[in-house]
Amino acid sequence: MKKIALLFFLLFFVNVYSQKKKDTIPKPKWKIHGRFAFIFNQSSFSNWASGGENTVAGNINVNYDFNYKKNNINWDSRIISGYGLSYISDKGYRKTDDRFELNSLFGLKTSNYWFFSFITNFRTQYTKGFDYKKDPVELVSEFFAPAYLTFGPGMLWKKSDNLSLNVAPATARYTFVSDFFSGQFGVDEGKNTAFSLGFNIAGYYKFSLMDNIEMENIFTLYTDYLANVGNIDLDYQTNIRFKVNKNVKMMMTFHTIIDDNSSSRIQFRQLFGLGVNYSFHEKVTYQ
Repeated sequence: MKKIALLFFLLFFVNVYSQKKKDTIPKPKWKIHGRFAFIFNQSSFSNWASGGENTVAGNINVNYDFNYKKNNINWDSRIISGYGLSYISDKGYRKTDDRFELNSLFGLKTSNYWFFSFITNFRTQYTKGFDYKKDPVELVSEFFAPAYLTFGPGMLWKKSDNLSLNVAPATARYTFVSDFFSGQFGVDEGKNTAFSLGFNIAGYYKFSLMDNIEMENIFTLYTDYLANVGNIDLDYQTNIRFKVNKNVKMMMTFHTIIDDNSSSRIQFRQLFGLGVNYSFHEKVTYQ
């Protein structure tokens, strides 16, 4: 009897000790990661029988992630910034990429994978954009014209940092334009802002295709309750990254936008290149 009692005591002690040890393992509170990427492309021709144009192109991307976790609070923020130029002989410089975007998602945990959430998104571009297919070229965008601010409460399902889905049934969106673009991008003539209220779904999924190859999917669906009821705006981006070594990666980007207020046609952007990647700020603090 004493041996059985001693055995139960030892099992209880081991269980308590292991649980205590598990609870004392520090958990990350803040995760901060800043990444810089430079992609360069160049082609040159001299007396080339089949022809060709000399081109030089470069893209700079800066991404900043801020992730906060403590108790039932989960707060993920990301800054996405990119700018690219190409130089084509006889045509001069052309913009190939221009983007600034801020995403913030605050969640208050209610169950294992569910959170009350509040989303904030802001996006615009840095410089003027032109439609070079028209003669003379036509100005189609500039800094803060257009700019979009979206925010609203919802519910977040988050399985991990690589898989999440946020549903926000009462999302407000403001569209800002300059006087030059008044009457475009869904803004009434003579005004500089437009307001809409709608249903927003945002998802994120990242996974490994195979060793050193990962695929990242980001999508947003939005439909307005006040105008164009039933019309759905789509923003979907796929990034495929091939890791050569710590600082050299090859990347493919496919980006599709469907938004009747900015264009009557489907917008598509594709980027492929080999570039240098550098983490300039990587920090973890613990609870």
